[in-house]
Amino acid sequence: MLLLKHTEGIIEAGCDEAGRGCLAGPVFAAAVILPDNFHCPELNDSKQINENKRYELRTYIESNALSYAVAMVDNKEIDEINILNASFLAMHRAIEKLKQTPQALLIDGNRFKPYKEIPHHCIIKGDGKYLPIAAASILAKTYRDDFMLHIHQQHPQYKWDKNKGYPSPAHRNAIKEFGLTEYHRLSYKLLPDQLSLEF
Repeated sequence: MLLLKHTEGIIEAGCDEAGRGCLAGPVFAAAVILPDNFHCPELNDSKQINENKRYELRTYIESNALSYAVAMVDNKEIDEINILNASFLAMHRAIEKLKQTPQALLIDGNRFKPYKEIPHHCIIKGDGKYLPIAAASILAKTYRDDFMLHIHQQHPQYKWDKNKGYPSPAHRNAIKEFGLTEYHRLSYKLLPDQLSLEF
């Protein structure tokens, strides 16, 4: 059973990101503030839920949240500031867009760069422990998937409709055969043997 609150009596926003381990595309993050009467037994870490159910849950979350926001940091920014900082920046951008200012942030993971003066709690595997983080994980994942489906149409040979930019064999083979696109993260090790990749 996931918890709704970390600290009673204050407005908390759950934050999570999607796409850190991908070879292509942006990293997305979401921030979600849920009402005190929020109830959704099916909500869990987005990785534990199938794709159709994730989209159903997204609709439910967006209809019932007090406030939610989604933001991204693209692959070029990732290359400039590294993926860890890009994940923090995506979360900051999502928090910035919330209609309501949270009094505390619940962050999935073990590290975070403080946002303004708002206190935060880093919670390892938080998307399997707290509903606001689980909700943020659903939004970040589905919005990123939508983005990857969109750019798949420009570059179908990389099979982003299936792998969403993660390092699947099909994705790595396409990099080897067709080279890189404008969406690839150049700071990543894109192939096991870099010598086989020609820029």
